[in-house]
Amino acid sequence: MRTTFSAIGAAFGAALGALLLGMPAQAADSLSGKLVLYTSQLEADAKQTVEAFKARNPGVEVEWIRSGTTELMNKLRAEIAAGSPQADLLLIADAVTMESLKAEKRLLPFADAPVQGYRPGTHDPDGTWFGTKLITTGIAYNTAAPLKPASWLDLLKPEAKGTTVMPSPLYSGAAAIHMAAVKAQPSLGMAWYEKMQANGATAAKGNGGILKSVASGEKLYGVIVDYLPIREQLKGAPVAFVFPKEGVSAVTEPVGILNTTKNPAAAKAFVSFLLSKDGQELASKQGFLPALPGVKPPEGFPDPAGITILPYEPAKALKDDEDNKKDFADLFGG
Repeated sequence: MRTTFSAIGAAFGAALGALLLGMPAQAADSLSGKLVLYTSQLEADAKQTVEAFKARNPGVEVEWIRSGTTELMNKLRAEIAAGSPQADLLLIADAVTMESLKAEKRLLPFADAPVQGYRPGTHDPDGTWFGTKLITTGIAYNTAAPLKPASWLDLLKPEAKGTTVMPSPLYSGAAAIHMAAVKAQPSLGMAWYEKMQANGATAAKGNGGILKSVASGEKLYGVIVDYLPIREQLKGAPVAFVFPKEGVSAVTEPVGILNTTKNPAAAKAFVSFLLSKDGQELASKQGFLPALPGVKPPEGFPDPAGITILPYEPAKALKDDEDNKKDFADLFGG
C-alpha cells in the first residue's frame, strides 16, 4: 500500500504544482526526459535561464553547453556531418545564423509559439526561430566629447573626424546585422560606410575594445551594442549611449528547435518559457532589453516601445553576408 499511496501523493503534488503554475496537470506530467541546449548566452545568464525553466518543469533534465555562436555552429555542423546532432535547442546570437539552419531545413517549426504582442521581425513568420531579447547597436560617446550625437549622420560631421570606432562584421555578428540593416535604409545605405571611412572612422574586432577606447578618451565615439556602455555609465564611467533617431539595428538572441530533437514537447515548453512574460522579465533582470513590449526594461534603458528598430530581412542578410564583409574589409581593412 505504501507504493500506491506514494504514487497517489506524487500525482497529487504534480497536479497541484501544475495548477499553481497555470498549466494543465496532464501537460506538466508529460514534460519529462532530457533536453540539450547549445547557447551563446553569458555563462551566468545561461545558468539562470536553465534554472528558471527547471523550476517550472522539474521533470525535465537540461544539459547545456555554452560557447560563442561560431564555435557552437562548428560543433553542431560536425555532429550533423557525423549523423549525430546532440542539441535539441539553440539559443544563439543572431537570426542570420538561424536562417542558415532554416534554409537547410534543420529547424522544427513551432506554429503555436506564443508570439502575440511581439514586433514583426523579432521572429520567423514560419515559426522556426524566435527572438528572446533586443540587443541593439547605437552610438556611445565620451561625455567630454564636444558633439552629443543624436543621429547616425552626426558621425559624419567634422567634429567626429578621426574620433569614431566601430566593430567589424568580420568578427562581430551584431556588426554584420548592423551593416545589413544600415544598407537597407535609403537615408543611410552603403554610402554611410563610405562617408564614415572618409571621415576617419576605424574598425575594431569587438564591442569590448570599443567600450574601452571610448571610456578612456582614446576615441570619442563608438558604434556599439547598448548594454555595455549603459552598464558602465551606471557605474560612473564617462560614457553615454544614444539610440539614434533613424533607429537602431538589433540582434535578438533567437531560440530554435532542431528537427532532430528527441524531446519536442519539452523543447517547445522551453521556447514558450523564454517568450512568456516571466521569461522576458528574466531577460530584463539579466540586463537586456526585453523583446516583449510592456515588460519593464532594466535600469538605464528607455522603454523599448519608444525605440525604432531598423528593419532588415534575415534571409537577404544571409545571402549578402560575404559580399557585405568584403565591402567592409575593402574600406576598413580585415
